[in-house]
Amino acid sequence: MEMALSDFGRNRGRRPVAACLLIALSLVFSEALLSPALAQRDENYPPRNVLKMAKLFHDACVEQTGVSEAAIKEFSDGEIHEDEKLKCYMNCLFHEFEVVDDDGDVHLDKLFSSVPHSIRDNLIAMSQECVHPIGDTLCHKAWWFHQCWKKADPKHYFLP
Repeated sequence: MEMALSDFGRNRGRRPVAACLLIALSLVFSEALLSPALAQRDENYPPRNVLKMAKLFHDACVEQTGVSEAAIKEFSDGEIHEDEKLKCYMNCLFHEFEVVDDDGDVHLDKLFSSVPHSIRDNLIAMSQECVHPIGDTLCHKAWWFHQCWKKADPKHYFLP
């Protein structure tokens, strides 16, 4: 026997079953529709020693680009967003780490070998589909990498 939505009020005995079904379906669909960027990192990731090591580069690039700490935090911990100073901050980090050439091509092997072992495997995994940057400027190419990594693995992506 089929139950139409118009019959919902008349079939009080079926109301709890239908309500549970609607709740279950809404949870399934809302989970499927959520952006992967909303996934939260483990509170112990990234390791504190990695953040401490990256602070020198962070400070230098904040000074060079004028990016706000809020823009960095929002991209790292929140939503992907476009901000020209943030894009140039990302480019600056690549240059400070000495893993990018003058054309904006990140040498992933060099990047992988320069990061601490505690994050290397995660970075390698998130880079599988992030190899050919698109962008008109070095800053845009750097941003392309970061947004690609964040989409690939939001639980392990972070921006120092």
